[in-house]
Amino acid sequence: MVAKAKDELEQELAEKEVEKERYLAEKAPPLQTGGMSFAELQELCQELHAKIDVVDEERYDIEAKVLHNTREIKDLNIKVLDLRGKFKRPTLRRVRVSADAILRSLLGSKHKVSMDLRANLKSVKKEDTEKEKTVEVSDWRKNVEAMSGMEGRKKMFDAAQ
Repeated sequence: MVAKAKDELEQELAEKEVEKERYLAEKAPPLQTGGMSFAELQELCQELHAKIDVVDEERYDIEAKVLHNTREIKDLNIKVLDLRGKFKRPTLRRVRVSADAILRSLLGSKHKVSMDLRANLKSVKKEDTEKEKTVEVSDWRKNVEAMSGMEGRKKMFDAAQ
């Protein structure tokens, strides 16, 4: 894809170069000054200066139009920004819609199956959690007293091996 784009870009550049050469050949034919007298050369220079003046006037007119249009675009952009600031956008509110209502709006009146999402949830028994808690609870003071001092460190060292 990159190679194709590169080929198209090269082709486009070549076409632009050919177009430029054609335009220059049409608008500015090569000068043949060989064998011309001094008066003829002066006349040729005057014609070229007249053509240059015409082109400069056209360029100036086009530049004036471009400046006018850019000013107008800037003014319109400022107006658009001003209008955006005048109107306050309303705050969006949360709407609670059930799964059944969503399916009804999507499928229309064909929808007959109700989706009870809570029915699919896993239930947890409270008895299991209470048993686990009672097993873990023990007197922590006995454990601290047994592990204190050098004897406790020796027990920890022996347990690690």
